[in-house]
Amino acid sequence: MDILNFVQAHGVCISAAILLISYVFIALEKIPKVTVALLGAVTTILLGLLSQTKFADGGINPLYFINFIDFNVIFLLVSMMIIVSIATKSGMFNWIANELLKHTKGKPIVILFVLGLFTAITSAFLDNVTTVILIMPITFFIAKKLDINPIPFLMTEVFASNIGGTATLIGDPPNIIIGSAAGLSFMDFVRELTLIVAVILIIVLTMLSLFFKKQLVTTKERMASITEIDNSKTIKDKPLLIRSLIVLAGVILGFVLHDVTHIETSVMAMLGASILLIFEKPSDLFKEVEWNTIFFFIGLFIIIGGVEASGGIALMAKWILGVTQGSEKATALLILWGSGVISGIIDNIPYTATMTPMILEIQRVMGTAYTEPLWWCLSLGACLGGNMTIIGAAANVIVSETAAANNHPISFMRFMKYGVIVMFTSLALSSIYIYLKFLI
Repeated sequence: MDILNFVQAHGVCISAAILLISYVFIALEKIPKVTVALLGAVTTILLGLLSQTKFADGGINPLYFINFIDFNVIFLLVSMMIIVSIATKSGMFNWIANELLKHTKGKPIVILFVLGLFTAITSAFLDNVTTVILIMPITFFIAKKLDINPIPFLMTEVFASNIGGTATLIGDPPNIIIGSAAGLSFMDFVRELTLIVAVILIIVLTMLSLFFKKQLVTTKERMASITEIDNSKTIKDKPLLIRSLIVLAGVILGFVLHDVTHIETSVMAMLGASILLIFEKPSDLFKEVEWNTIFFFIGLFIIIGGVEASGGIALMAKWILGVTQGSEKATALLILWGSGVISGIIDNIPYTATMTPMILEIQRVMGTAYTEPLWWCLSLGACLGGNMTIIGAAANVIVSETAAANNHPISFMRFMKYGVIVMFTSLALSSIYIYLKFLI
């Protein structure tokens, strides 16, 4: 009983300590981050910061740990992973990439721009890790054909994937968390973010073309070889291709029509995944789901639920409002730049999961109108900040590991040299946009 009383009396400090320790171990990457998140979640429950029982005092227990897991996020992630995994088997994404490359006439600068555009647009609808995994084999093939270093292409793809993923609700996990917490629809993200993301993308790709220009030199003969890519056998299963295209189009249409149908994105994605699974072996497909990511989310939601239940989130919100003296402009820019820098150092998923309940608390105190720009600042900061360092986003890590395995290592400092410029440019443009759109 003494322990329980102690925990109740010092709940804010204890829950904050669990969150902070979890962050440290996630950043160090000595232990798998899913293990860290689940250990933190179990500790939160065992210490009584959240309840193990669904019912209390004849009603639903508000502190029941399941209540703090956002299943809209979980089911949307699982369903989109299934849809993408099935669609990828048809070869459709490789076919599109090859067709685009054939029209570049083998010019390295044009190829860099096209690979960046393709990666960004694909990342707006698929998760960033899936996108870079799809595009990397094509990139190595092209670099070998041209006899040039693939690193400029790979780094451009990483930056483009994080920028493109910012544009839509399903493009990057932080947006899924934000959309679910704030009640923002797919079209809300398209309306508010797609234009500024497109501007950022074009400016960043232009900058990268100038930065890497001297490294992207090849012969006319090698350039001609790119235009002769054989794409006739890239599509491996035409019936699967047709099914995948119909379902993908239907799911995205469902996202777009959310404001009319009021069907949640997670439900629409589950419907699409279920239809495709009719023609597949579920046991095979479920192996393709990134369960580490899913349970990482579940663990995080529980840890942050402990901080929220103890009153820690309310204190954080009060502190931010105190620092900015309630100024909407100052609060918005603090969240934008703070999110960008912090997400460049630690994984943007736990950071966003921590920030969303804090902004909800600010909304409770200051009202919905006050917090509207804060959601977009969090999204832009968390997603675009991932470009700062090689550990800023999962896609960055995947690309660096694959590049090293192919004898083209990307050092931390080399990545950061370009990453800081890309992030600063992105956040500066975002600041101008947020100010003109919401804060004048």
